[in-house]
Amino acid sequence: MSTGQPEPLSYWQATAPPGPGGDDLPATAGVAVIGGGVLGSSAAYWLARDGVRPVLLEQEAIGYGATGRNGGFVGVGAAAYYPTVVADFGHDAARTIWGITVDNKELVRRLVAEEELDCQYREPGTLGLVLGDADLAEARRGVDALRADGHDVELLNREQVQELVLTPLGPDIVAASWRRSGGLVHSGRYVRGIARAAQRHGARICTGIRVSGLEPRGVGVVVHTTRGDLEAGAVIVAVNAWTDTLVPALRGVIVPVRGQMLAYAPLPPVFTTGLGASYTPTGEYWHQTVDGSIVLGGCRADATGQDVDVREGVPTDEVQESLERVFPRLFPELRDLRVERRWGGLMAFTRDYLPVAGPAQDLPGVWMAGGFSGSGMPFGVRVGQLLAEAATTGATPPALQPLRHDRPTLRA
Repeated sequence: MSTGQPEPLSYWQATAPPGPGGDDLPATAGVAVIGGGVLGSSAAYWLARDGVRPVLLEQEAIGYGATGRNGGFVGVGAAAYYPTVVADFGHDAARTIWGITVDNKELVRRLVAEEELDCQYREPGTLGLVLGDADLAEARRGVDALRADGHDVELLNREQVQELVLTPLGPDIVAASWRRSGGLVHSGRYVRGIARAAQRHGARICTGIRVSGLEPRGVGVVVHTTRGDLEAGAVIVAVNAWTDTLVPALRGVIVPVRGQMLAYAPLPPVFTTGLGASYTPTGEYWHQTVDGSIVLGGCRADATGQDVDVREGVPTDEVQESLERVFPRLFPELRDLRVERRWGGLMAFTRDYLPVAGPAQDLPGVWMAGGFSGSGMPFGVRVGQLLAEAATTGATPPALQPLRHDRPTLRA
């Protein structure tokens, strides 16, 4: 149920230039892309680069949803535990899924350079803190499985972790997984930069337009919107938490989940990398931005119902208070923390913590991806490229086959 409160802007949204938008809705399009996050903006970019001249439809503004409200991490890998994915899917499929995120990292580097995106992208590495000896064996098993498949991850001891954190560690921190190439970015500048690049290459971007339904008709799809109908040769649905509103067959498969964050006022350097930890069972994540602000998210475990199946981004006292307890426990000598901004945003989860991507069930001509389970940034640019390929060829790219909607791990 909605509280009727406005959803506050995130740190990323408040400190980024406005995104593109405002184009008139045409009557027809080769491909219509629905959703102005990193996935939709990337799909529009690759389509435009290929001369397709897509139309991107966004209900609010570019980067209004999850991409503009996340932690700013561009890493490698999914939310799922790698040994579990290997056990459930087999080595080949696990390598393929992780390979999407490896390719994504290379595409991000290329995109930032070629389009000169002013998005503060850098690769200082990412630490996954291990809290207590009880979790050390599981962390070591995950690192060993990834290393065996060629990934650049290692396990650091407490002393090595301390060298990367410029405040004394609390006693709970015993080790950390370490990815040297873990990337960080200003999420608002990033997604709006991608959308502007798509527009420069010929994409039409229509904001403030709500899509109410999709109707396959003949050899195309009619997109019903609040400003009239658009006839498209193909459609890409990139709305993540709202996927079931346009692809009803995925209701209960892709489930909306609210995440919450806060930003502390700028401080001298404390965190030199991106960091994550399981302070609560659902996990926490943070990094220090270029201007010294510290963005921190997580503590969903302390929300009523863990904020599952919530469809609004208004932050709540119970989670925000829990977030403020993270640093005093993990870094007890860190001082002068002052909250400047609080926000929420809608993620989308699946049962196996891996996204669904490919043809939309029961909707010919419609392609989709969603359910990234809090890890959309490692997938967005590459999956956008793969969906662009699918929409223009009519065939599912092999890399997306393990993420199909009918895989057994999505069933109860």
